[in-house]
Amino acid sequence: MTENPQLSLNRRGLLAGSAAFAAASVPAQAEVAVEKIVAEEHWAQKGNVKLYVYRKRIVDDGVATKPVLFLVHGSSFSARGGFDLQVPGHPDYSFMDAFARFGFDVWTVDHENYGRSTRNTGTNSDINSGVADLEAVMPVVERVTGQAKVRLKGQSSGAIRAGVFAVRHPERVERLILDAFTWTGEGAPEIMRRRAQVETYKASPVRKMTRDSFVGIFSRDDPSTFEAAVPAALADYELALGDAAPSGTYIDMAINMPMVDPTKILCPVLMTRAEHDGNATEAELLEFFSKLPSRDKQFAMLRGVAHVAVLGTNRKRVWHVMREFLTLPDLVSA
Repeated sequence: MTENPQLSLNRRGLLAGSAAFAAASVPAQAEVAVEKIVAEEHWAQKGNVKLYVYRKRIVDDGVATKPVLFLVHGSSFSARGGFDLQVPGHPDYSFMDAFARFGFDVWTVDHENYGRSTRNTGTNSDINSGVADLEAVMPVVERVTGQAKVRLKGQSSGAIRAGVFAVRHPERVERLILDAFTWTGEGAPEIMRRRAQVETYKASPVRKMTRDSFVGIFSRDDPSTFEAAVPAALADYELALGDAAPSGTYIDMAINMPMVDPTKILCPVLMTRAEHDGNATEAELLEFFSKLPSRDKQFAMLRGVAHVAVLGTNRKRVWHVMREFLTLPDLVSA
């Protein structure tokens, strides 16, 4: 993949903001660890679309080169909303902070029409559009870190984007996590609901988002798996940036599946399956898993979590499984 000559790169440190939040929301002993995490903003260009790229890492631990972990968000909220959420009075919800402390150089991007990236482009930001976003961003990551390969983690429709990217660009993906993945969607309650409403989604490139929309994302599978403060904080963050989410991934998940060919994913794969998740059936995911060619593959079924497991009350169990997979020692040849 060649770098787009229009690609631009800007950044500014956000450490002061992170430290200010830490002082307001976590005990003094924990503040020291949070203050070590440096946040940066970068930009990538995809044609006329500016893509907001966000990075977090610890810089003063004596480790110059850390493994790059790249996170791909889902259909209804942006990268920082999903992966760096700050919940007042409820610390430790930031996936990015947690994995920066685990020793990773953590990156993510707001896809076109999400978050701080260019919005109102008139497109519906479907799966293939999201893959093109990743193709535009990876040269930025390589330029800044010096690393051409990443450990890629996608959540929900982000897992589909990540899977398609891994098929198209195996040279870029070292390990792959498919979290809350949908392969065919056949018989899955949420996908069947979207299929019944697909003409509505086709009528507009965006879906209206309200506070109730964010609560619904968490409550539709099992309301006992999340704290009410979480969708409230997520709504505060997302609605300040815009009151609509693209409809493209909903259309793809309703009528254009499957989009990922498991036989063409060559790297090690972890699939995480929540106890409660209406976006896929266990049967389809196990069939997908069986077709993965790598013998370095794991399928983790977890109790006490629902579709947005990384923001649930038992999120640290999910983080643990992902961390173990990402830090599995490389195979040693005799």
